[in-house]
Amino acid sequence: MSVASSPPTWIYASACVLALVVSVRAQSSPAGATPAKSPHRGAGLFAHSDNCLSCHNNLMTGGGEDVSIGSSWQSTIMANAARDPYFHASLRRETIDHSSRRAEIQDECAACHLPIAQKMAHAEGRLASILPDGQPREVTAAERLAKDGVSCTVCHQMASDGLGTPASFNGSFTLRPTRSDGVREIFGPFAVDRGRQTIMRSATGFEQVAAPHVRQSELCASCHTLITQALGPDGAVIGSLPEQMNFQEWKHSAFYDEGRSCQACHMPRADGPIRVSSVLGAERDGLSRHAFVGGNAFMLRLMNRFREALGVEAQPAQMEATARLTERQLREDTATLVVSPPAFNGTSVAFDVTVRNLAGHKYPSGYPSRRSWLHVTIRDASGGVVFESGAINAAGVIDGNDSDADASRYEPHYDTIDGPGQVQIYEAILGDASGRPTTGLLSAVRYLKDNRLLPRGFDKATAEAGIAVHGDAAADSDFADGGDRVHYRVALPEGHGAYTFEVELRFQAIGYRWAHNLQRYDAPEPKAFLEYFTAMAPGASSLVERAVAEARR
Repeated sequence: MSVASSPPTWIYASACVLALVVSVRAQSSPAGATPAKSPHRGAGLFAHSDNCLSCHNNLMTGGGEDVSIGSSWQSTIMANAARDPYFHASLRRETIDHSSRRAEIQDECAACHLPIAQKMAHAEGRLASILPDGQPREVTAAERLAKDGVSCTVCHQMASDGLGTPASFNGSFTLRPTRSDGVREIFGPFAVDRGRQTIMRSATGFEQVAAPHVRQSELCASCHTLITQALGPDGAVIGSLPEQMNFQEWKHSAFYDEGRSCQACHMPRADGPIRVSSVLGAERDGLSRHAFVGGNAFMLRLMNRFREALGVEAQPAQMEATARLTERQLREDTATLVVSPPAFNGTSVAFDVTVRNLAGHKYPSGYPSRRSWLHVTIRDASGGVVFESGAINAAGVIDGNDSDADASRYEPHYDTIDGPGQVQIYEAILGDASGRPTTGLLSAVRYLKDNRLLPRGFDKATAEAGIAVHGDAAADSDFADGGDRVHYRVALPEGHGAYTFEVELRFQAIGYRWAHNLQRYDAPEPKAFLEYFTAMAPGASSLVERAVAEARR
């Protein structure tokens, strides 16, 4: 029998016995369940990922690659979104800065980091609460479910209603109501025969429904389009900030015109045919990998190192494997560098560095703590450094970066660099109502600088305000769709000989200033995170691309 065909009735009967055994786990899992017209308890709004891992692990390609959905997802940033210590530290900071809006801030942030907690709270007519109240107690079943992060029954229950429109942004996706028989619909890319639907419904209370929207960027846009409201000292709204606009940047790029979705890069399809379930799974072409690789290897390794304190459930080897996948994507699919032939003129040398963005949105993208920069080194024939711009030290500080040295300043965008105290950093710098740089999201009303590299096909002249270029890069003709060209004009010591020009594009998920601005907050979460960050700082940056040129004077 081909596993792609419909199994005979006796196979279904045996599978349903297995389903009843699995349903014992489902009954004990914290899903807010109620009795339903089926052999198991109703699924409630959500189920823990444990209920999915039993059947959606042990999946292999014909070439022997493990593409298990459950174990791949378990070691991702999405699976650990509720455990992220930087999220908790930043959230605590915001509730201290804007204490009168403490409840609303927690609820807003829960939408994408603890979506299960928020949706369950809203179903009960209340706001989601995240931060502990300081009183020791046992973790409730609902809290354990919420710690599942952005889990299986979150993404696969997002209905198509309103996706890609402002109504769905800031994590405001909708869920289909529970059916009258107590069953909830779960969306996937494949059509499933009635027999397999019966097996899953019997085991979990969820029934598969084929839905093409799960492979569309609009699904991702729900949590990756974030527009934050800026708050004044009294808690009143004083402005807003387009904090994350990945979806809109993508729509303004060539990737949109070419039909390349978010999932095409972040969930690349495995070579099929592959069984999508280890229990009577049909063989399918086009199974999407669930590693959700982005750029944050630093946080994966931080959580892995401090796994006991953070309650990380994925195995250490899983976390490290996902961190390595992340670094591979940074090195292979993020950017390219080209160094022009150096031209000597007396005691100086001129060369250009061209960096191209390969991503379908601005780079770096996402939360504005991220930055990428050019580290340029010129060495003489003996290997001695005669010029350097953009070196990073063991504390995670970029030498010459004004912001790392002084919280009230920031490094400008450069068209030409002629001194070691200048460094080209691609980043977003937020400004508060007084025009000062800030790392407080809910204090930010504008961008003082946004020279993050533009995707191919992005016209900065026609970009809407929410995705505009800000600062000196807006007038730099060398900063355009697909990348940037920086001119280096460097004085050299007198003499003749061979020189080596080394250029690195480096990346930090959490810049030094974004971490160390938490120091003044006397609370457990900022203190804990700073301890973690300091311990991890020597490895706080990743190499994205490297280019070398040689020339003689």
